[in-house]
Amino acid sequence: MVFLDLQAVSKYERGNTVLQPLHFSMQEGERVAIAGETGSGKSTFLKLIAGLLQPDEGNVYFEGVRVLGPDEQLLPGHPKIAYLSQYFELRNNYKVHELIEMTNQLDARSAQQIFDVCRISHLMMRKSDELSGGEKQRIALAKQLTSFPKLLLLDEPFSNLDRVHKELIRSVIEDICTTLKVTCLLVSHDATDLLSWADRIIIMQDGQVVQQGTPKQLYHHPVNEYVAALMGDYNLINTKTHEVFLQLLGEGVRGRRALIRPEQLAISITKPAQPHFVEGVVQKVLFFGAYYSIEVLVDGFILKVRTTAFMFNAGDIVFIMISSTGA
Repeated sequence: MVFLDLQAVSKYERGNTVLQPLHFSMQEGERVAIAGETGSGKSTFLKLIAGLLQPDEGNVYFEGVRVLGPDEQLLPGHPKIAYLSQYFELRNNYKVHELIEMTNQLDARSAQQIFDVCRISHLMMRKSDELSGGEKQRIALAKQLTSFPKLLLLDEPFSNLDRVHKELIRSVIEDICTTLKVTCLLVSHDATDLLSWADRIIIMQDGQVVQQGTPKQLYHHPVNEYVAALMGDYNLINTKTHEVFLQLLGEGVRGRRALIRPEQLAISITKPAQPHFVEGVVQKVLFFGAYYSIEVLVDGFILKVRTTAFMFNAGDIVFIMISSTGA
């Protein structure tokens, strides 16, 4: 039996198509993430799955049973599907343990496991107005988990978080999957937040799926520039207008556009012995801690190269090759 199955589900608002007829399925335990620009239909997708929005066409099935929409039942939602919006709220002037007790359906031992997983055990006596944004998010997450869901839907869990809290919530989500055995479906406008976590990433644009696959497939073989940009920095070279790059990429891409990631290139101040290279002039060197991003002007085209070597400056004449390790 399919764990979650969407059959030709669509949604319209004020005559506009928010979600085009969509077919989607996932298995229990599978890690699926949805990425796309703002307004691409990601949040609508999640709300339809959760039973918080009524589909205009099609049906959502969870464990073989149709999920009812808000037009079909008094209290919207599904008892085994938890949804955490990016705009979650906690009641003011309540202590954390009081907020949790409002929704807790678990025994003390099971509840404590959730508190530990969400890293909130030390916050129980704090009031909600004494919490940071990251702490509030983890408490809101724990509240959802105390309803003992089988599927957890997280809408933009990494947005508006600093680096420390983003890594913390990433660890929490990992433990929810592995320790609590809850299947998670994530949404993010930044696909790079999802690369290390997801088994499968779905890319959405204008209410439809434009590509889906493993993180490696989408990163190295995007179907278009929109997907390429969501997955990280890239160079899109038109060999019709910049034939010099055939020296680097080979005749196989003549007349076509070729995509190459910055880390797939190598840079040197010494002319290489092998013939497959291009020559350029360094325009900018940007430091990112673990690496440098170098912008090189080649035949009027700015080529981005990533390197760990601190030996280049603006104005340097350099040689660009395909990296033997970055491809």
